[in-house]
Amino acid sequence: QVSSNFERLLFELLDRDGARVAKIMKDFAETGRFELPAAAMQAARGLFSAYRLDDEGTVAEIAASTGEGMTLDPHSAVGVSAARRAIADGTVAAGVPVVALACAHPAKFQDAVTKATGTEPPLPPHLADLMQRPEKMQTAAANPDAVREMVLTMRRPA
Repeated sequence: QVSSNFERLLFELLDRDGARVAKIMKDFAETGRFELPAAAMQAARGLFSAYRLDDEGTVAEIAASTGEGMTLDPHSAVGVSAARRAIADGTVAAGVPVVALACAHPAKFQDAVTKATGTEPPLPPHLADLMQRPEKMQTAAANPDAVREMVLTMRRPA
């Protein structure tokens, strides 16, 4: 399965030529490979940058961010570190606002956050009694229709 976001990216990279995109997607489905024109690849390279962070760096970013008044989960810490590095290395031009969105609540990753900060992150108030609540479990047949029916039956009213 290929992300529809990827197909939309190809559409833009190939000057909104749906027929070319369809051919590339067909080739990929049949062979597991595809080729892009050099200009499209160059344009794609200009749209993305990538950074990585090891566990030690993640813990350091959580600690640094906590010192700045925001406690991050490990995934968010990797994103914030990448944003800081993109600013520092000029990938993001000076003066351009950068927004990093949190991926999860720090309490979801108590061990990592506690290691970084020395303090166990509290659960949000609406989940404070979570570990004392009775566990609920439902089973459904292993097919999409059964799962869909269960979700629709169990959902909360709007």
